[in-house]
Amino acid sequence: MNASFSLKSWMTAGAAALALVAAMQAHASIVIAGTRVIYNEKEPEVTLKLSNVGNTPTLVQAWVDNGDPRISPTSVDVPFIVTPPASRIEPGKAQTLRIIHSAGTQAQAQAQDHESVYWLDVLEIPPKATGSEADGNQLQLAFRTRIKLFYRPDGLKGHPEDAPAQLAWRLVTQNGHPALEVHNPGEYHVSLTDAGVFDGNGKAVFEEGEMVGPGETRILPLKGSPSVAHSAVVRYHAVNDYGGTVEGTAQLR
Repeated sequence: MNASFSLKSWMTAGAAALALVAAMQAHASIVIAGTRVIYNEKEPEVTLKLSNVGNTPTLVQAWVDNGDPRISPTSVDVPFIVTPPASRIEPGKAQTLRIIHSAGTQAQAQAQDHESVYWLDVLEIPPKATGSEADGNQLQLAFRTRIKLFYRPDGLKGHPEDAPAQLAWRLVTQNGHPALEVHNPGEYHVSLTDAGVFDGNGKAVFEEGEMVGPGETRILPLKGSPSVAHSAVVRYHAVNDYGGTVEGTAQLR
């Protein structure tokens, strides 16, 4: 190995290491006061608090999308307005977002017999480096956070906290492996963090998380014992309106 090749290799490795360290040290400054937004039809608006826990001012852009994260804020077509759409939050300060359900074609097209889901996007743009910092090697990252926004029309049957218990479970096979089929007959979305089947002979679990919408059926691939009997008990964890998880059990169909 010649000297020039060795030096080049070390420089490449060093640059990669520095990039890795910078990436590990990078973190978002904006904290969202909640992991989901619940918008009931009767409410004129809902609010959400954003706090800057960092040491520098941060520019924040916020908008609602319909589930496709690739659509730009200027192109998305949803029945919601977020104000302010952009703001500067000083370190240690907070900003309140107002989310308003707007009238129009999209609002008229919304289903009235079940809950709808959208996504609230919060994009954090760090300030541009100035002075001595601008002369050095700086890694600046824009952080984008998306949380679910549930819109609930008036007159829905039942209560959202009871929705997980209404799920119907069935043990099936997918690509030669055991899987759980889960059907949601209710009018609310159910966000599962995990689920599994358990009996005296073994267990098989799904740990990737899944949201099951009203009327939807999902297949959850299982990891573990393929010999779990149909008499096994289903155990699951679902996320409630407050972002906490609740545990439940059910029988297989």
